[in-house]
Amino acid sequence: MSSYFSATRSVETVNGRIGADTDPRLRRIMTSLVTHLHGFVKEVELTEAEWEQAIAFLTRTGQMCSDTRQEFILLSDVLGVSMLVDAINHQAPGGATESTVLGPFHVDGAPHRAPGETISLDGKGEACLFRGRVLDLDGAPIANALLDVWSDNADGFYDVQQPGLQPPFNNRGVFRTDAEGCYAFRGVKPVSYPIPADGPVGWMLAALGRHPWRPAHLHVLITAPGFDRLITHLFVAGDRYLQSDAVFGVKEALIVAFQPVDGPNERWLVEHDFVLARPLAH
Repeated sequence: MSSYFSATRSVETVNGRIGADTDPRLRRIMTSLVTHLHGFVKEVELTEAEWEQAIAFLTRTGQMCSDTRQEFILLSDVLGVSMLVDAINHQAPGGATESTVLGPFHVDGAPHRAPGETISLDGKGEACLFRGRVLDLDGAPIANALLDVWSDNADGFYDVQQPGLQPPFNNRGVFRTDAEGCYAFRGVKPVSYPIPADGPVGWMLAALGRHPWRPAHLHVLITAPGFDRLITHLFVAGDRYLQSDAVFGVKEALIVAFQPVDGPNERWLVEHDFVLARPLAH
């Protein structure tokens, strides 16, 4: 049978060139990718002009990436791919805190802070006290768990989006639980914000008639020896974008009440426990 390329046998021809010694997992992924990609091109009858536009779109997406911005993660997020990968890979047992997307604005190396310390370095926004415990599935406290937390500022921007305007590591910090699994820190009540819309992802959303807004939330990444890593959010109850998050990251169990308080240092209080699961035995 001919090995020359044709529209009718395009999948077989391309996948037939994969080497015999190729890693089995890579073979499975690339075979499926070629199959679905060629099927998509045939189904929509992609024109040459549309192909050129797609290449330009992906090229510009790469050019937008930097140390502080990941346009490809943003693209994955708005297409629902990030949440699908999360759902497939993090099927937590009942009772464990649900996970969601990491997002494009996590920064390694955030400073470790003392319990109760504030992550708000610019003093802007409505001050909020966050406190609770980190527990296992049996309700036992997890000591020495690390909570890496970050959020936007009162204007809806992360520090890396406004270098020179916000202090480095503004609204970021790492906190360690005590012997009773307790954590506490101060920050600001998050606000809704649009994901960066000045690049290819924003142009795509506009062309599709979709808004770029995310509901107000705090990011939390928790690690503890012997437990699965947890990437999650705390969403502000009542936010107008909970039902239409641009990156599909909202889960009902992650929506929390921000309680008004009359304390001298805070206007809001959030009390929330996180429950970690242990890795599944294979």
